[in-house]
Amino acid sequence: MIRDSKPARRLITAAIMGLLMLCIGPLSIVSAASTAVAADAIIKVNGEKVKMSGSEAFVFLNRMYVPAARIAEAFGAKASWDNDNEELTLHTALGDDIVLGNGVPVVYFNEERYRMDAYPFVKNGRLFIPLRQLADLLHADMNTNETADVINLTAVKPAVVTEAYGLDEISADFGIGKSMLLKRNGLSGNAVIKPGTKLKVAIPSFFDQAAKPYTEADYLLLAKITMVESGYESYAGQLALANVILNRVKDPRFPDSVRDVIYSGRQFPPAHNGLLDRSKPNATALRAAKDALNGRNNIKNAVYFFNPDISTGSYWSSLDVVATIGHHRFAR
Repeated sequence: MIRDSKPARRLITAAIMGLLMLCIGPLSIVSAASTAVAADAIIKVNGEKVKMSGSEAFVFLNRMYVPAARIAEAFGAKASWDNDNEELTLHTALGDDIVLGNGVPVVYFNEERYRMDAYPFVKNGRLFIPLRQLADLLHADMNTNETADVINLTAVKPAVVTEAYGLDEISADFGIGKSMLLKRNGLSGNAVIKPGTKLKVAIPSFFDQAAKPYTEADYLLLAKITMVESGYESYAGQLALANVILNRVKDPRFPDSVRDVIYSGRQFPPAHNGLLDRSKPNATALRAAKDALNGRNNIKNAVYFFNPDISTGSYWSSLDVVATIGHHRFAR
């Protein structure tokens, strides 16, 4: 339960969270259609109150953010935290495997990648995520009472196939297209579904938002250029470097592939002097490249980077600097 009745404290908390969101990246984290929830709402899972302190859940722009592992475990999921990569892996009671990353809008759901409309983030050593989004992941319904001070999460039971109750009937009963129902259960269109089969019928809201794919070659090349250009920088500096490449891919002024961006022009000398070929990315560079490809961006639309101690003159000073991270300035 959230207990915080002091207006000044709420304003300070909101301001801090607003700054935190800006630091994570430019992606919008809220939906205008978000359901309002009470700041001191009680959360119940299958009728049982979940013990929550004021520091473990909070409302930000009408979304209740909760520690993902705490709620998932209340549904019987197993949670494991990878501190090096800041990733939370959930194995749900229904057998779904979920990977969530700090500040990363892409979720790995049963090894497929989807883009969510809000991303999780770490606060006080825990990964927080909007409760409604988490309910989607956990095959649960979410609703509030009339005063919005109680949030009920209820596990949705799978539908059981019988001789008289097959794919067609389940599809019609739950208002789910057959192709979507098959996809949710990892089945192909020609699958033989025998009586007794349990079909998951809660469809995550992001299921029609497949993340843009990337190749292993692009991933490794992005990690290598990140390593050779900013391997001495922090994770944030390496993430920013990787995003310069990806921002250029999106910008019509530059080539439209990772490889062509890196090997064209003079911005990346290591691509032409052999250093890139010999680059061996470390764990941080690999993580930065992966997170950037999965949508984490800490430099907005910057397409240039430079060290102001080395790159001087009117050209560099004329650029609009978006961020300074470590030894580099990132500009557009």
